[in-house]
Order: sequence, then structure tokens, then C-alpha cells
Amino acid sequence: MIIGILEADVLADEVIQRYGRYAETFETLLSAVDAQLDFQTYQVTQLEYPQNINDCDAYLITGSKTSCYEDIHWIHQLRQFVVDCFEQEKKLVGICFGHQLIAQALGGSVQKNDDGWGIGLASSEVTQTPDWLLPQQKCFNLLVSHQDQVTLLPTDASLVATNDFCPIAGYQVNHSILTFQGHPEFSRDYLQHIMTNRRQIIGEQVYQQAMKSLQHNEDNELVANWIVNFIRG
Repeated sequence: MIIGILEADVLADEVIQRYGRYAETFETLLSAVDAQLDFQTYQVTQLEYPQNINDCDAYLITGSKTSCYEDIHWIHQLRQFVVDCFEQEKKLVGICFGHQLIAQALGGSVQKNDDGWGIGLASSEVTQTPDWLLPQQKCFNLLVSHQDQVTLLPTDASLVATNDFCPIAGYQVNHSILTFQGHPEFSRDYLQHIMTNRRQIIGEQVYQQAMKSLQHNEDNELVANWIVNFIRG
């Protein structure tokens, strides 16, 4: 099975040297739970796409520092690719920016949160138990870093996960699309790097709360299993 990773950001060279590209972090995450997976990366900010949508068995849209509602050509192109995947029932996973962009492309809404940054470790409640959600767990923790969030579910979507700060923390559209606001591919070290660089922007109180939240463990492997189950299902 080939997963096409739609990389929606270009990281600084020093960040790539220390933590790897977004595509590499997803390959490491998903390969750890299914060694039979293969990957193909497309840098969608440079308008790189498969020649045929069926070149890959499934696609995954990464995070990005760009907001999905910005009037930028590559974002318009990516939205259209989402619509194409939806219409052809091609498996598609969205993480953070991907979660938001898919919602907007399919009739939902995305807005900047008036309460500021969601950053640190967030605990979400599972709102349904579909077949792919194995092993079953009522709550899960993921590292988060976002200001934008989905405020209205896209057409035909059902809520998968919720928390107080981000009520739409995950959703499913029919049997082909699955998204999460949190980052199962993030390491704690990488999030701390982001938080330190944005400390003045996010504010000292939020920064301290985020650092305190890191006392708890994230459920990256659990969510990776869910994603692979969903794709293979």
C-alpha cells in the first residue's frame, strides 16, 4: 500500500536537520505500526501532485504554518484535490492544517480561535467507536499547536473527537476521510522547540500552562494505529 504525503509546508534547513521534514516524521510514525507501508511525498506548496489520483492508495495532508483560508494559489489547488478525493472515495487523512483545509473544502468552516493558542498536550474525548478505532480508548492525548480550528463540520461528516478548547478535534467523512487537529507525528522535543520560538507570541501564561501539560504522555502510537486501520479498512 502506498500513502501519498501531501507536504503543506517548507521547514527551515536547521529544523529539517534536527527533526526531519514533515513527510519523514509521518513515515516514521506510520511505519512503526505497519512496516508494509510505502510512501511518496508531494510538496504541494510547489504544486507537486501525482499524475493520477490512483498513483497512491491513500493520501495524508500535513500541518502548515499557513492558514487554510488564505487566498494562495497552492491552497486553492489543494482544496480541489480534496474535492477530487472525496468524489472518488479515495482514502484521505488530514492532520492540523490538513484537518482544517479538508473541512473548508467540503463545506465546513475554519476560524481563528478568539481564546488564542491551543498548544501543549491536549486530551480529547472519543465520541464514537467505528470499526477502525482499535484498540478502543475513551480519551487520547496528542500534542497540539494551532490558532485556527474547525468551527463547523463539513458536509456528511461525523464528529470523532472533542475537547473543551477545540470542540471539533477530529471527524470522519463517510468511509474515506479521517482527520485530527492534534499531531501524532510530533515529538515532545519538536513541540518544545516550537513553543520556545513562539514564547512571546503565545504569551507567558499560555507557555507555562503548555509546558505543564507535557507532564502527561501523548498517544501517538495509538492514533497511528487508528489511521492505518482506517486507511486499510
